[in-house]
Amino acid sequence: MSTADIETFLARLYTDADLRARFLESPQEILARESLSAQQRSALAAIDPSELILAADSYRHKRVSRRR
Repeated sequence: MSTADIETFLARLYTDADLRARFLESPQEILARESLSAQQRSALAAIDPSELILAADSYRHKRVSRRR
């Protein structure tokens, strides 16, 4: 998977609350469905859950602010 593909996956995590919840519950299960190397899966699985939630909330706030 390329860097762009990883960024696309992260963007989905930030914007899709259902995917994010499933990822936080079982990252390996979600990552197994992606075309990732073992190293990439390990790196993404190691994401700090609180930082993922903080980033998602921040992006959501920015999207809502832009709509106003």
